[in-house]
Amino acid sequence: MRGVDAIVHLAALLHIVNPPPELREKYERVNVGGTATVVEAAIKEGVKRVVLFSTIAVYGPSDGCVFNEMSPTHPDTFYAQNKCAAEQIVLNARVADGQPLGTVLRLGAVYGSRVKGNYERLTRALAGNLGTGNLGTRSRIPGNSGHFPRLPFIPVGNGLNRRTLVYDKDVGRAAALAVSHPAAAGRVFNVTDGEFHTLNEIIESICSALGRKPPRLSLPVGPTRTLIGLIEKGSNAIGIKPPVTKAIIDKYTEDIAVDGSLIQKELGFIPQYDLKAGWEETIREMQGKNSFTR
Repeated sequence: MRGVDAIVHLAALLHIVNPPPELREKYERVNVGGTATVVEAAIKEGVKRVVLFSTIAVYGPSDGCVFNEMSPTHPDTFYAQNKCAAEQIVLNARVADGQPLGTVLRLGAVYGSRVKGNYERLTRALAGNLGTGNLGTRSRIPGNSGHFPRLPFIPVGNGLNRRTLVYDKDVGRAAALAVSHPAAAGRVFNVTDGEFHTLNEIIESICSALGRKPPRLSLPVGPTRTLIGLIEKGSNAIGIKPPVTKAIIDKYTEDIAVDGSLIQKELGFIPQYDLKAGWEETIREMQGKNSFTR
């Protein structure tokens, strides 16, 4: 870090809601301990700004509310709990003259052609390429053809739950502002595309970019969770990975609406991608890399 003016810290273990006990220590060591190591080294070498990529998951589900930076945090996953702890390390850090060292960016659900996680699963499912471990997917069955039968993607719930997204290239713009803007020091900012979107709107945008019609059917949440729970138990009992889990269903059906206007007012951040433009570019780039044939 010698000679470095600013650091954007985004290294983390993620894409697991609640890791098993044997992985929890590893997650905490990387996500929390790793942040402490970065901050300590930054202070030692005279770095002027550390920007931490956090997550709006620290707020927990909205349940009809809209969160902003003043809202209390209620992280309901181990990853979000890790991020809450990492945030405090960054926000409490001070440079030599006593000024705040850090800025925290709580990112909406980040999507783009290089991003992994729930929205990659959703995109592949809607594209019809349902690989192992995806929503509505095939999982390997020992001694058989090797997989569960390929299943069509059918949304769960009425699709009216709100989601808060941001395109990956807009995240880069927000990070650049957080690094350089004097008003960012010691602050927390939500980073979003400036809107809330229902799950139906997201699915429609992805399908439009794919040149497909969105699914016309949907499954009720309660009975579907019950059925998935039984499949999950049965799969675990015979030592195979379940094709879908209750945790995945819960993530797709939760409501989380977060206000991203503060960073626009305070730092001048202007998202360049709305939902339609972001998904059109995402799908175009994924198709260019033959992502749907793997």
